[in-house]
Amino acid sequence: MQSVQRRTTTTLMLGVAQTLAWASSYYLPAVVAAPMGQDVGMSSSAVFGAFSMALLFAAATGPWAGRAIDRAGGRPVLVVSNLVFAAGLAALSLASQPAHVFAAWALMGLAMGSGLYEAAFATVVRLHGQDARRAITGITLLAGFASTIGWPLTASLESAFGWRQACLTWAALHLLIGLPLNAMLPTAAPAASAGAQAAAAGSPHPQAAASPAPARRRAAVLMACVFAIAWFNSTAMAAHLPQVLQASGVALAGAIGIAALVGPAQVAGRLVEFTVLKRSHPLLSARLATLAHPLGVVLLMLLGSHAAPAFAVLHGLGNGILTIAIGTLPLLIFGAQGYGQRQGFLMVPARIVQAGAPFLFGLAVERWGGAALWLSATLAVLAFLALAALAAGMKRSGDA
Repeated sequence: MQSVQRRTTTTLMLGVAQTLAWASSYYLPAVVAAPMGQDVGMSSSAVFGAFSMALLFAAATGPWAGRAIDRAGGRPVLVVSNLVFAAGLAALSLASQPAHVFAAWALMGLAMGSGLYEAAFATVVRLHGQDARRAITGITLLAGFASTIGWPLTASLESAFGWRQACLTWAALHLLIGLPLNAMLPTAAPAASAGAQAAAAGSPHPQAAASPAPARRRAAVLMACVFAIAWFNSTAMAAHLPQVLQASGVALAGAIGIAALVGPAQVAGRLVEFTVLKRSHPLLSARLATLAHPLGVVLLMLLGSHAAPAFAVLHGLGNGILTIAIGTLPLLIFGAQGYGQRQGFLMVPARIVQAGAPFLFGLAVERWGGAALWLSATLAVLAFLALAALAAGMKRSGDA
């Protein structure tokens, strides 16, 4: 009972801290890019280019941060990430030329690589081992409101005080809220002790952990492909969904309103994972999730604009569950030992394609209009096939 209460407290603290981290980084450019660009003499697209560069810095930082969490626990890494977030946001608020913006976003990239979901997932796995699945789900459930909170708050601050003060406010919130919450996280056991516990606890599927090195490498490659596709589609839709809906025959006002359904649908998907699917195999949840986006695309193409709300909801449901799968599948397949570093490496391709997703999918929309959704649907089907191959490999290992 005490361990459950401890895990719940950890989940709440990390969930709130992650909401702050996502709202002040990933969801910041959508509101401040235009006024920031006007002030410092650069286009909005150039500001987004700096943000894409930050994602590449995050990709490079992830494995290092994961390895540090494996050794020392998540508390010191996450506390440092709050300090770097605050420094990056303060640097943004002081920017007076494009070079300053790029330098500030480079700092933000270091913070994102060590302070977003991958670090939070590694933290709870380091603390709770194989029992971390529900904690991972709970963290994503709370942080699913990051855009719901972040966009209106940033917009209000920018309207009332300007974008510089908005960045400074987020920096202060990292120091006043995020840092104390992360500093209060439980202390992880020493690395040697944690390794022994993980080895003793084993994996829910010991045959996967005991499978030959080539099979494990194949599983890692398949998993990295799935994660990369998930992040590509998620980022592409976040950047272009209203435009795609307009190209499919939805009016501007309706497209914005329908696009707003994605956030609540993501939270709903995580609630489904937390309740209905809590006892199901994570691979089953992930496979169902990958099919949600293609199903929505088919409905939209067959029924036209009338199916646009269904498409947005299905995309959000699938994306919400896939976010959890990114945390739970490596734990299922490879176990808790070395989770942080492995998670960092698995997410490198995802961060790289995420950086290019707005530009690449934007080209597809310019060329094909609403039919560009067939590209994202095809990628999602490929992710489903990769997960099916992963499940088949696990079954063969079990039968061996």
